[in-house]
Amino acid sequence: MRRNKDFTVFWLGQALSVLGGSVSMLALPLLVLHATGSIVQMGLVTVVSGATAIGTGVFAGYVVDRVDRRRLMIVCDLARAVLLGAVPLVWWVAGPQIWLLYVLTASAAVLKTLFDVAYVTAIPQLVRTQDLTAANGRLMGTFALGSLLGPVVAGFLTAGVGADRALALDGATFLVSAASLGWVRFTARPAGDGAEKPAERAGAGMLREMFVVGFRFLWSHPLLRPLTVQLTLLTFVTMGATDLLIYRVQHDLGRDAATLGYVIAVSGAGSVVAALSAGRLRRILGFGTCWLASIAMIAVGVTVTGVSRSVPVIAALAAVFMFGITLGGICTMTLRQEVTPDHLLGRVTSAFWTVHNASGPVGAAVLTLLAARHGVPAVSLAGGALCLLVLGGGLLTPLRGSRAGAAPAGAAAADQEPATGPSARA
Repeated sequence: MRRNKDFTVFWLGQALSVLGGSVSMLALPLLVLHATGSIVQMGLVTVVSGATAIGTGVFAGYVVDRVDRRRLMIVCDLARAVLLGAVPLVWWVAGPQIWLLYVLTASAAVLKTLFDVAYVTAIPQLVRTQDLTAANGRLMGTFALGSLLGPVVAGFLTAGVGADRALALDGATFLVSAASLGWVRFTARPAGDGAEKPAERAGAGMLREMFVVGFRFLWSHPLLRPLTVQLTLLTFVTMGATDLLIYRVQHDLGRDAATLGYVIAVSGAGSVVAALSAGRLRRILGFGTCWLASIAMIAVGVTVTGVSRSVPVIAALAAVFMFGITLGGICTMTLRQEVTPDHLLGRVTSAFWTVHNASGPVGAAVLTLLAARHGVPAVSLAGGALCLLVLGGGLLTPLRGSRAGAAPAGAAAADQEPATGPSARA
């Protein structure tokens, strides 16, 4: 890993981009809250982001599997830099424009989904199979560190110069990411992996090409199937969890943006620890134990952050929540990379994200509406209870005893495309 220059450049370029993204994670909801004063509007922006990402996920994998992944990521970075850089300019010329935030949110979600699918599929082209968990852990650790520092920067920027200019800072980091990708060389895929198959041109519909192939691979795999179902239920709670946390700290407890930045920064410490320990935990405990433990930590984090009135307690349990999110994310991403052939990886990743994220916008809308009516504590208790039900269901699936990502011989073969590429990596 240390001698892999392409991965190192890729990693460092994404590190700065992630820092900017963490600034936007706090700055955009605050910009909406300052402009409207409404948690419902915050929730609607989250709904727009999630719904657009789901719609993009239908075709994102198809695009990623058939274009140059590096060039696609560069284009997405440049477009996002322009979008985010336009916000303070519009704010300066015309004043706060809530419609612009909806346009920005939808456009950025399309670009982010395309970039993220390409990002996941590119990692196996940068490192050896045996290094996947370590590489994913390093990248997720960078994400966690950005999450640790970004909210602090965002809190001070928002308090000092405004949330609109904080978004512009994120735009500048995308320019750096695009420049770094220009220096990275990905290992070429085997001939024919990205090519359209004759059978596909002749008879298969576009919808099957874009989505159904990846979905059927997921559904026929003994581990990916229950994993997808569980993540769909969890995402109903977790997509709106940040909105609940922001509203709890700023509205219910009356704390300022800087305090909120510190709370989210402390939560990033949980991600850092999870990223550093994920590889070892998975080797010792196996995939199943790590995954189910991550659900338990999410349940505890969602519940306590919503009911406690102590800022230090909320920050500590937000870190537990993020540990669970990060550990589960690293394990599930590595599993997909291990068991999926390269020529299907974009579509499998896209289908996986599209299906389990489908519940997110609904969950964000429901949770924020209920929080406005019944308060954050009651909604958080209900969300934690749902997570515990998901955990109980997971104990009844093959995930409980899973120690490796390999599929049994013949699994997931029923609807694969002709195997012109490499076999499953596990």
